[in-house]
Amino acid sequence: MRFPLSLSLELTRYLLGKRLAGEEKFPLVLMLEPTLQCNLACQGCGRIQEYRETLSRALSLEECLGAVEECGAPVVTVTGGEPLLYPPIFELLEELVQRKKHIYLCTNAILLEKSLPRLPRSPRLTLSVHVDGLAPTHDRLLGRPGLFEIALRAIKAAKAEGIRVCTNTTIYKETDIGEIQELFGLLTEIGVDGILVSPAFSFAGVSPELFLSREEIREKFTRLTLNGRPVRYFSTPLYLSFLRGERQYDCTPWANPTRNPSGWRSPCYQILDAHYPTFRELMEQTPWEKYGPGRDPRCGQCMMHSGFEPSVVRRMGLKDMWRMLRWNFS
Repeated sequence: MRFPLSLSLELTRYLLGKRLAGEEKFPLVLMLEPTLQCNLACQGCGRIQEYRETLSRALSLEECLGAVEECGAPVVTVTGGEPLLYPPIFELLEELVQRKKHIYLCTNAILLEKSLPRLPRSPRLTLSVHVDGLAPTHDRLLGRPGLFEIALRAIKAAKAEGIRVCTNTTIYKETDIGEIQELFGLLTEIGVDGILVSPAFSFAGVSPELFLSREEIREKFTRLTLNGRPVRYFSTPLYLSFLRGERQYDCTPWANPTRNPSGWRSPCYQILDAHYPTFRELMEQTPWEKYGPGRDPRCGQCMMHSGFEPSVVRRMGLKDMWRMLRWNFS
């Protein structure tokens, strides 16, 4: 199985409960950013520019756990910034395991290997390691030599200790698809449990020539996912089909709400128009109908997984469910 049986069962139960209750808008994954501090300044990241004046702020452990309870999503992605810089990160992860949440810890891997002894050992925890190309490309995009080797060494060490590891790769305009296919082959050989891949989002203040149009996204992902060796993707086959232009989805921005030291970010992980003090206010006061391709120009080229993977889940018919079941158990 690509995902633990407990995750599949709990997500199914959660979705059925929401549908039976008649809820139209509900969260699937909480994007929790306890700190926005980072030990890198990656070329494609907009967080440093957006929160330049408040980078020193952090959520308390109690605020993090309060956000988890307030939101109620079954999956929590702990991100940032670099979450391993957050002092109570290990206490936070233990608390999330105790609360029976499924956790993805996103990291650039610089601090990962030395952090392994303190990570909880649980099938509910998956490490998500940022890898954007082979060594020259990855190190250039992240701004420091040697980072690719650090990431690979940390992945191997985590797998040796029985920890689930996936990788997360962002595709830019300059990305060489042949290189990414070679990268995915290497990651498969060293035993990663799965690979997430998504086109970059053009954050304000970040060099615009890095980013792809929708037409370029479709071309690159067609070459990546249809013409290479089989890859154990964590990105769903329906989402990859969307990236190739084979199906259409509307964005579901409320499904992956973001909580950080400034509050609940609105409307989504990519776009910042406001912060709300509570999750309820985020859901009730954000004008959701104003966002998405064709409604807000900032959304025009976006095909990010955080906005569209939830749409896949919400729109699945019986044929799609059968396809997803076969994919998960393959």
